[in-house]
Amino acid sequence: MSNAAQYDTLIKGGYVIDGTGASRVSADVAIDDDRIVAVGDLGQASAGRVIDASNRIVAPGFIDVHTHDDRALLANPSMDMKVSQGVTTVVVGNCGISLAPLVAEAPPPPLDLIGAKGAYRYQTFDEFLCDVEAAPAAVNAGFLVGHSTLRVATMDSLDRAASAREIKAMRAMLEEGLCAGAIGFSTGLFYKPSIMAPTEEVVAIAAALEAHGARYVTHMRDEGDHVIRSLDETFRIGREARSPVVVSHHKVQGKQNVGRSKETLAHFDKHIGGHDHHGIAFDVYPYMASSTVLKEDSIRVSKRVLVTWSKARPELAGRELVGNRRRAGLRHLRGGGAIAARGSGLFRHGRRGRTAHPLASKRHVRL
Repeated sequence: MSNAAQYDTLIKGGYVIDGTGASRVSADVAIDDDRIVAVGDLGQASAGRVIDASNRIVAPGFIDVHTHDDRALLANPSMDMKVSQGVTTVVVGNCGISLAPLVAEAPPPPLDLIGAKGAYRYQTFDEFLCDVEAAPAAVNAGFLVGHSTLRVATMDSLDRAASAREIKAMRAMLEEGLCAGAIGFSTGLFYKPSIMAPTEEVVAIAAALEAHGARYVTHMRDEGDHVIRSLDETFRIGREARSPVVVSHHKVQGKQNVGRSKETLAHFDKHIGGHDHHGIAFDVYPYMASSTVLKEDSIRVSKRVLVTWSKARPELAGRELVGNRRRAGLRHLRGGGAIAARGSGLFRHGRRGRTAHPLASKRHVRL
């Protein structure tokens, strides 16, 4: 197109960073019918709307690859908390927790973190997607089907491995979700609803992925002392299910494990260098804390613990578990107390390990 062309929108004078890793360039960006149609020196062009981007960065929308925005897409379709940060695509259903397929009045933790009473009302994944499409959110979304959600929907008791009949039912539910448009299957083997699920159970369900070109995404069973063992389990699941693998929010948890990211990243490289996988990647966040349910093992190994909310102990919201409060919290947890049964916290683990790894950077530029 010539510089004299007419466009719907013209973004002029900004520094373009295109997401490929190339250096920024000074360029104009032209848009027609919600599509970028030209990038370069468009000084002679005109447009119905001209945006002066002088001294600003112009970049593609960010992909937030690890979210729990399943319900937010319905409850807050403007998604201002994401759009205001430049996020235009979210991936939901992570950590084994998806809003469908499940009908449950009071789902167990951590499912209650994304949906409380009345939120889990979808018998099928397609029903959920139809509701999302009926009132489209301001962002694009990729959907994962959660293993813990399937277990809660299928099993009468979560403190055991699934039976062959239950595995068959869960695989059928995953198949339905993939046919409806889900892009993968997530697990949260770290969490109580799935902690008793053996590797074989996950492999049997994940076998549905290959036919759909879908991926396996996991909050691993252990991100602390036994992180290498969990990585090996993850790679095995991907290998046997013949599916690409994404390790969620890769880190090494606990102050006693500071610095072990060198070991884990070398382990990734070792497996990537082999030929017995169908794709391996991971995502990261650039800070040295995490947010999840108040679990005893997480409290014990963390340098600091901040309670974000607790239904049983609302007075603790916004307060750190230190000294007597930390000891009392651990006593509650050991006794099955309610401080963690319905609550969440922020955990600080110590000095952050390296995140500048090629697998991590690539993970953020494609779904």
